[in-house]
Amino acid sequence: MSPPPPPDPSSIDPALLLEAYASGLFPMAMEDGSLSWFSPDPRGIIPIYDFHIPRGLRKTLRHNPFEIRVNSAFAETLRGCADRESTWISEPIHRSYLALHHLGYAHSVEVWQDQTLVGGLYGVSLGGAFFGESMFSRVPNASKVALAALVSRLQARGYALLDTQWVTEHLTQFGAHEIPRSAYLKALRQALPRTCTFT
Repeated sequence: MSPPPPPDPSSIDPALLLEAYASGLFPMAMEDGSLSWFSPDPRGIIPIYDFHIPRGLRKTLRHNPFEIRVNSAFAETLRGCADRESTWISEPIHRSYLALHHLGYAHSVEVWQDQTLVGGLYGVSLGGAFFGESMFSRVPNASKVALAALVSRLQARGYALLDTQWVTEHLTQFGAHEIPRSAYLKALRQALPRTCTFT
């Protein structure tokens, strides 16, 4: 797999970004401000149709203390995801995904409480694949609720692949696991031709 050219340090051209995703690559900002491409081996995924909802989250969902919105505050969701001590979501990354959002490829799933954004996630939709980028939570369980809402939407709309890039201990409770990059690329090739509409 030949990497694309180095990303523009000010932002990434949307066409180049979409081509990279379709090839199994994604960008991240480094500590020095530069942007680099990654294609992990192994690769993290969450099985869309075998998604595990932990007991505590089931209880939260039953009480339904939140409102779920989609794409109502995309830029604010990006800011929420970047609001941590160390982040790969630099200003160029922010601008790049905001451009993808305006083109209809990047989406946010937001968790609201009392008209306040308290958690959410964002990612890129391409064919029948959704590439999860980042999530955040300002109150307990908000990011988990966003993930459950995302998977429910992907199930309802016939998506085939939910890419998490890497697997964290947090994601394993939902069934996230690693697969070889070769298996990931095969699954990606099968998912991309699907006609799935996120919104």
